[in-house]
Amino acid sequence: MLKENIKSIRKSRGLSQEELAIKLNVVRQTISKWEQGLSVPDSEMLISISEVLETPVSTLLGENIVEAKKDDLKVISEKLEIINLQLLQRKNARRQIIHGILISLCVIIVLIFIYLILLKSPYLNWNYNDPESAILGVGFHSFEWLFVRIVPIILIVSIVGIVLTRKKV
Repeated sequence: MLKENIKSIRKSRGLSQEELAIKLNVVRQTISKWEQGLSVPDSEMLISISEVLETPVSTLLGENIVEAKKDDLKVISEKLEIINLQLLQRKNARRQIIHGILISLCVIIVLIFIYLILLKSPYLNWNYNDPESAILGVGFHSFEWLFVRIVPIILIVSIVGIVLTRKKV
């Protein structure tokens, strides 16, 4: 059975005995002996033959090809299931990270709002005749102005993001 399988698979791949021998680093007579059944390759050589002929060892040894394909499909489906589970875990981990970042952003925004409310716009009382405090007052005023106008939008978007990234039960 092995001898017939090696010969038929070699021919179906379009290889001569010489070409197969070169790929396996053996002499052509060794291939001829295997195909005549005068000798058999050892286990390491059998693996090399299967790799060169792109055929499972079980097929070379005579296992039914249809059964091998069923087993191959089963193995492939199991691998795909594992890959899908890994992708799902990555997606969940990413979702949790984004969820945590959005919650942190909302907390930081609320804390800054509370801080600004408690300060009651201190830049209004600054001495603008002093260049350093004038620049600081203008900078603080600009920050507060932008914060009050832009951050509510960011807060709303963050809250929507938190709702969308929450864990669905």
